[in-house]
Amino acid sequence: MIFQITWFILWGVLWAVYFMLDGFDFGVSILQPFIAKNDAERRLVLNSIGPVWDGNEVWLITAGGATFAAFPTTYAVMFSALYTPLFIILCAIIVRGVSIEFRGKSENPLYRRAWDWAFVVGSFVPALLFGVAFGNIFQGLPMDASGYHGTLFTLLNPYGILTGALFVLLFAVHGALWLSVRTEGEILERARGMAKTLWPVLTVVAVAFLVATAFATRLYDNYLSMPFLAPLPVLAVLALLAAGYFIFKGKSAHAFVSSCVTILMVTFTGVAGLYPNLIPSSIDTKYSLTIFNSSSSQYTLTIMTVVALLFVPIVILYQAWTYKVFSDRISVEGIARDEDAY
Repeated sequence: MIFQITWFILWGVLWAVYFMLDGFDFGVSILQPFIAKNDAERRLVLNSIGPVWDGNEVWLITAGGATFAAFPTTYAVMFSALYTPLFIILCAIIVRGVSIEFRGKSENPLYRRAWDWAFVVGSFVPALLFGVAFGNIFQGLPMDASGYHGTLFTLLNPYGILTGALFVLLFAVHGALWLSVRTEGEILERARGMAKTLWPVLTVVAVAFLVATAFATRLYDNYLSMPFLAPLPVLAVLALLAAGYFIFKGKSAHAFVSSCVTILMVTFTGVAGLYPNLIPSSIDTKYSLTIFNSSSSQYTLTIMTVVALLFVPIVILYQAWTYKVFSDRISVEGIARDEDAY
């Protein structure tokens, strides 16, 4: 039992860290058409995430791998029931990666603009669909002993779309704050202005999400029966308010840290509300997949725990070193002089 709970917590941590790190990548990409006004500025926006975007996606692979190894039944059902949105997400992420690498291969303006829009679409689609997928997991999927009974359009219900909108706005504000701590000049000012514009919209959608969650899901049941979990949603709300306070005070670094905490706590709030379920059934709770009826053997979980204890700290240290190396602000002039820039 202890290993199932341990890996449930790790499962939530992996997704939370992934959304925190790749979230600003998605946000930067989504905002590119609104913040960058010419080719040089679009290169600047691209290079703000250039050294770190692929490293951030290690956490997505790890989260998927951990789901497969620790909870194989859940993995099988998830990738069957959510096959279409997950396939679209995978294609979009590939398009985004290709656009980053290929954009600079030609000076042709039409060629570059085409990859610019691939960069935008390849980031907006995953951000939206990750929210739709998790919104549907929160409220439960229509599945029973014979499997999943639904289509892609079943997933595009009001609560799923609301959760998708929440993810897009969270990542957009996160991306604007990342640009405001990584860039200089006019891009910096536009990024700050965008954060000021989007934060109130995000707050309204977040309030709507919290209200809708009470009616569309059973997430709050755990918080009523286990009050020690209450700090998670409370911290999520306080971090969102702190982000807004620092945005309007012009303290971008503080706002970015607050945004990181917001995304972590929002994810933890959803995952803790699910416990012990991984995928609840909206037909009957006896068909829900829990950490106990869908986990691997004790032996497998033990081996996985040892491997995680050895290698996860190495990944964290390496990634922290990467962020330290590329922590300086970048400018249009600096990118023009850098032969290794995208």
